[in-house]
Amino acid sequence: MILLIIFGSITAMVIAPMYFRSQERQRMMEMMRISIEKGEPMPENVTEAISRTARARLPPSPQRDLRTGIIWLGVGVGLAAMGVALNYDDPDATWPMIGIACFPAFIGIAFIVMYFLNRGRD
Repeated sequence: MILLIIFGSITAMVIAPMYFRSQERQRMMEMMRISIEKGEPMPENVTEAISRTARARLPPSPQRDLRTGIIWLGVGVGLAAMGVALNYDDPDATWPMIGIACFPAFIGIAFIVMYFLNRGRD
């Protein structure tokens, strides 16, 4: 039951913002459609929200790769540290946790390598 609550809350934290953003976008589109049908100018808040969402999708850059790589590497180091901390209570938990920590750590290393490969292409 505890695992269900943990994974359910993680899933809810990921899905809920996506759902609410989608609902906001649908309301904006409906408001735009109504204003176009009536021949009225678009409200300022709609045009501002549209330009804000267009700016939110930035193109990939080496700095973004470096930032993402450092975050993933930090997650991997954190999981490895958790495995070492669990060693005091259960000695058999260390190596599986370090093995799990390798996945985000290697993803982070890959992003950092991409930073160095794409650094001169800005």
